[in-house]
This record gives sequence, C-alpha cells and structure tokens, in this order.
Amino acid sequence: MDFDAELIRALQENGRASIHSLSQQLARPRSAVSERLRVMLADGTVRVVAAVDPGFLGQHVLAHVSVRTDGTVEPLAQALRGLSETVLVSAVGGAHDLVTEVRVGSMDALHDLLALIRTMPRVVDINTLIYSSVVKGFFVSEYRGDVTIDSTDTALIELLQRDGRMSFRALGDSVRLSPSAVTTRVERLIEAGVIKISAVEARGLAHRQLSMGVGLNLTADDDSVMEVLRSWRGVDFAARTLGRFDAVMTLVEPSAGALYASLERIRSLAGVAHVEAWFHLAVLKEDYARTLRPVRA
Repeated sequence: MDFDAELIRALQENGRASIHSLSQQLARPRSAVSERLRVMLADGTVRVVAAVDPGFLGQHVLAHVSVRTDGTVEPLAQALRGLSETVLVSAVGGAHDLVTEVRVGSMDALHDLLALIRTMPRVVDINTLIYSSVVKGFFVSEYRGDVTIDSTDTALIELLQRDGRMSFRALGDSVRLSPSAVTTRVERLIEAGVIKISAVEARGLAHRQLSMGVGLNLTADDDSVMEVLRSWRGVDFAARTLGRFDAVMTLVEPSAGALYASLERIRSLAGVAHVEAWFHLAVLKEDYARTLRPVRA
C-alpha cells in the first residue's frame, strides 16, 4: 500500500478527519500518520482547505475550456490565473495547450468570459464543455439550499479556506466563540453542503502524482459508465458534459504506466465509444477559495 496515496485519499474524503481516525482507517500508528501528514503539509505535497459549494455562491454554470495558442503558454496562463472565474489552470500536452475550469453565474456570463478569453494575446481558438452534472468531485458538496449564514460563519469559512485542519480551539479564538460553539457551526456548514473540506494534492511532472484529463464519447449505456467512474479510486473528478464529449474526467496515478493501464481500462468499458486524453504537464492554479463578503466600491 502506498502510505502517502492512501493518506491523501482519506483526507480528500474528509479533510478534518482526526489523526486517531486516520490511524484506524489506514492501520498505521498514530505517530506515523501525524508525522507524515506534518511533512506533506510543510513541503506543499498536499493542502487541506475548505471550498464553498458553487451552488451556494450562485455559480450555476461550470465549464471546462481548452485553449490552443500560437506561442509560449506562460503569458496566457498568467492572465487566466488572474481571472476570478477560474478555479483550475493547467498546461497540458495534447491537442490543446492549456485547459481551465471556470465557474460563473449564468450562460450570459459564460459567453462574456469566453469572448474575453478569445481576445487574449496568443489565443488561436478555444473549445468549451459545459458540465451538465458533476458525478464526482471532492470540492462539489451538493448544497441543499435554504441555508443562511452570518458574519461569524463567513469568518470561519475564510479561515478554513486557508487551513481546513485549523483546530476548533484556534477557530474559536479567532471568532471569539467557544470550541463547542464553533464545532456546531462548522458541522452545520458541512452537513448543509455549504462547504466541503478536502485535500488538494500537488500534481504534474515535478510532483509524485501524474494527472491526465480524459474526454469520453458514450453510447446509450452511459449510466453504467458514470457509475464506474464514480467508484474508481484513480478518478479525481468526473462530469457529464455538453459539447464535443459526453463526459470528462481526471485520472490521477503515480506513474505513466499506471495512467496507461487506467486509460486502457476506460477504453474497455461497455458504453465507451471513443476516448481522447491530454496530459497535465503543470497545474498552474488550483484555487477554490472565494470571498463571501460584499465588494466595496
């Protein structure tokens, strides 16, 4: 068993899991779990953060945008990183040069954003996939609606966006509440789907995990394919899409050989008609933190 991979996977499922529960889940000594987590957090291998559900933020349109350029990608990547609508920007190898995930409030806002991207220097063309439903995603928490938050909740969310494992005592000191009162508030936010606290792992050629995007064209038996993707441990993200693919997913594996084996497994699934893949060379932005405070003029 890859200790690091299993620990990160457990934190992706529950970013605030205690050292005791992680130790039991992984069948490892608490001292080993505590020390390995400390090292990975310190060296940037993993971050544990809270993300606010897009639905709660009014971001009802989520899309995947692939971009072709006519030169080096870094200037364009920097411009895309600076847009508040982007949560992911990655340099890729494949038919396109960059991919970005964007979240906006409406189709009109998406059209405006795409028009802006087309005007950016060195953009040759773009291709857009709209997520019709997210099947699997560590930072989509299925907001249940009808939840009101106050300024204290907002302050707690902002603290957890910086450090999802901040202790209840430290959170309480920051907002001047007891640890038990803070616990009740945080648990309410999680249970209502307002936030999800999960692990973000560094990915790309310079890191221990490699990442590949995969577009799928499906036959009529698409429900069974999506269910396989939902339960597959190597799948970080999967969504039904509108556009050139019926679904898009992200594979994360420790080696090129493992990615190849996973891709072959996908190709063999009944219901998969065609597969197209792109390799994430460098994830340049992966940031789900969003302000909940009104912008002052």
